[in-house]
Amino acid sequence: MSTVEREQIIIEVLKNHPSIRVSSLSSELGVSEATIRRDLDKLEKSGQIKRFHGGAILNDKPFSEPSVIQRTTKLSNIKRRIGKKAASLIQDGDSIFIGSGTTALALAENLTDKKELTIVTNALTVINALSQAENISIIATGGFLRASELSFIGHITELALQEVRFDKVFIGIPAIDIKAGLTNSYIPEVMTDRTIINMAPDVILLADHSKFNKVASAFLAPVEQITTLITDDETDQTTLHKLEELGIKIITA
Repeated sequence: MSTVEREQIIIEVLKNHPSIRVSSLSSELGVSEATIRRDLDKLEKSGQIKRFHGGAILNDKPFSEPSVIQRTTKLSNIKRRIGKKAASLIQDGDSIFIGSGTTALALAENLTDKKELTIVTNALTVINALSQAENISIIATGGFLRASELSFIGHITELALQEVRFDKVFIGIPAIDIKAGLTNSYIPEVMTDRTIINMAPDVILLADHSKFNKVASAFLAPVEQITTLITDDETDQTTLHKLEELGIKIITA
């Protein structure tokens, strides 16, 4: 069992119990108490739990993201730069997927002059931004509406994705950590996101500096699953160097 898998189990246990002892977790997960303590230390640093002597409780205010509407004005200039840089990777005639989120929306807003694009998306914000654009065909996945993100997720969305093909995937993610990978605070969305990133050979992550060195409760994928990262010049250079060593192309907006 990996560290990330243990961390997810610990969070789920704490959601159903007011507190948990290190000794109980050690016995349940079949690892040493020292290993459990390291897991708890990491979860505490990410803000998901609070430690006490011999155990832990769930943090009243774990990692979470505001709604897409609330995030619209946050770092808006940086997101526009990232969106513009991402648009430069798209050629007339491409077939692409654009995910949900404010940075993905910034990409969509830079595509209105492209020709003969086919855009697959599960985001109402992207559909709205491009609905009047000429020479752009939009395929909406449908599915269960996640109101806070204005995006579709779930089984119906995943079935729809199996019927289409695209050259590039452009997605955002709320939390990125070299060791913990790409994580999300909303567990029901994870399977949809996994389906998306497995649909094309070129997975391009759009992420401003605020998303790095954070860990949310649900594991999506290792960072090696992305091929390109587009970020801003405030992102920690040591982190970017480590990502480059993993074979990920870094583009700074």
